[in-house]
Amino acid sequence: MNSRMHASEDALAELGCAPIAGRPAPQVLIGGLGMGFTLAAALRVLGPGAQVTVAELVPEVAEWNRGDLGACAGRPLDDPRAAVVVGDVSAQIRAGAGRLDAVLLDVDNGPGGLTSESNSWLYSAAGLKAAARALRPGGALAVWSAHAAPAFAARFQAAGFGVQAHRVRERPGKGAVHTVWVGVRGG
Repeated sequence: MNSRMHASEDALAELGCAPIAGRPAPQVLIGGLGMGFTLAAALRVLGPGAQVTVAELVPEVAEWNRGDLGACAGRPLDDPRAAVVVGDVSAQIRAGAGRLDAVLLDVDNGPGGLTSESNSWLYSAAGLKAAARALRPGGALAVWSAHAAPAFAARFQAAGFGVQAHRVRERPGKGAVHTVWVGVRGG
């Protein structure tokens, strides 16, 4: 995490919320709070009726964002449309049952559970199908990755999503290139 290099985290929210931006009261789930940049970008894209819930495993990260760290992203946790749940995003996805409009995942370095093996479920066929069930028709699942992973794109599509891969830089016009996959649920 770096407060100067967050364009790809912004892109995760912008690209992931684009398919549902016109909905009057979208329900969005973000996996991973980090420094709050994805949350801040989602709030900028979405209207006043939106509700954005962030699932964050580490309680201290939520507390830091309520304190001095929150200024880096413009204090998005102060927005009444934002809420933090300390816990695993997979539990929120499993409980979604057709009530979510978008799920934005930035919980690891990519679709493989590199940082935490427990994250692998999110990117498995079962995890992707659970995300599809959690979304309303036309809802979007967006996944951030530090690297390209062609096998993941095929698994994502097999779970019932129309998928696009976007190559984005970590800073406008420079820095490392990351991938943001956006899948839209049919039906």
